[in-house]
Amino acid sequence: MKLHKTIVVKSKTADFLNTVSMIPKRLAEVNSSSAEPARAPENYAVNVVAKALHPQKLSLRIRRIEEHSADVKSYYLTWENNVPTPYFRAGQYLTVQLKVGPSLLTRPYSLASSPSSALHGEYHIMVKRVPDGFASGYILDNWKVGERITAFAPEGNFVYEPLRDAKTVVGLAGGSGITPFLSFARAIADGTEDFNLTLLYGARTKDEIVFKAELDQIAKTCSKVKVVYVLSEAKTVGAGYEKGFIGADLIKKYAPENEPYSVFVCGPGAMYRFLGQELPKLGIADKYIRMEMSAGARKLADEPGYPTDLLGKTFCLTVIDRGETTQIEAKAEDSILCSLEKAGIAVPARCRSGECGFCRSKLVSGEIFLPQGIDRRRMADVEFGYIHPCCTYPLSDVTLKIN
Repeated sequence: MKLHKTIVVKSKTADFLNTVSMIPKRLAEVNSSSAEPARAPENYAVNVVAKALHPQKLSLRIRRIEEHSADVKSYYLTWENNVPTPYFRAGQYLTVQLKVGPSLLTRPYSLASSPSSALHGEYHIMVKRVPDGFASGYILDNWKVGERITAFAPEGNFVYEPLRDAKTVVGLAGGSGITPFLSFARAIADGTEDFNLTLLYGARTKDEIVFKAELDQIAKTCSKVKVVYVLSEAKTVGAGYEKGFIGADLIKKYAPENEPYSVFVCGPGAMYRFLGQELPKLGIADKYIRMEMSAGARKLADEPGYPTDLLGKTFCLTVIDRGETTQIEAKAEDSILCSLEKAGIAVPARCRSGECGFCRSKLVSGEIFLPQGIDRRRMADVEFGYIHPCCTYPLSDVTLKIN
């Protein structure tokens, strides 16, 4: 059976005429009003909040330095104007800006502090010396208490998402990759985050374990956090330790048996390459595997597909920046971003791992190498020749349009 309904639209001529008659009165009121805004735009509440949470740059002061070893230090940073620092999520990183001679650098460091520390105006990062590292050596040798540094607000995607991740996370940490997991553990302990963390922390020897006392204390007082130390060069191990490398068998040993679990990974490149063969053995869905992008220098000789006969060569990098053209040297072993920085050419950069897209630039000509597994470009960028210089290496002379 079909139902029919008749709709009658009545004329509203009187309403229309009343509206038309009001227009001149309203225009007269507008024209007689002051052109000055009721208050400055920056004083509107929404703009005040946006500025506090998303400042363009931060001027931070080094409040305290904790020396773990000659090559590993923690830096506790506060905002210069003594107000709460921009909030962040556990697992995110802080990008610092450095001026080393003629070079203008940026380096991302995972935040080790709980997000709640931002409410008290403090960030905690750890810096470990990288052999032949340009920035880490400078920081460890030059940063002093009271010094002011420039940084960008926290960002990054290595975070826990309840709608995506399982209730239990098996964290795999290696070396300085412990810092985001310390942030997770601290956040779970103080109630900022709500999930179970089983942390497998890999090191060569006990002496290389950082933050052990605090991690043990958190595990002792918080039932949601468990820590197991995995030593690759130890002859014998005791309770709370495992011997060897973090692989599928060890993960299965500590992962829950009858419920889903996520795997979060942060560590050196060699750890990622090894786990690339091990994680598929777990048989878990890809969405449950989260790998923090590696921002460290890469050993190109170990990268599949790299033409090793180019190692040691130097190419010409032609840089087009707002119509001005400059030619600089680019070593085969250096990412294009490193070559730009060493030449003192400022390029926006944050993650240095191909993920954030800040350094996105147009490849005008030349051949480049992109290591497997780190291409995070949009499909359109791939099609139209845009690259992320932070993780791209020259295979020939290259012409690049930046900014």
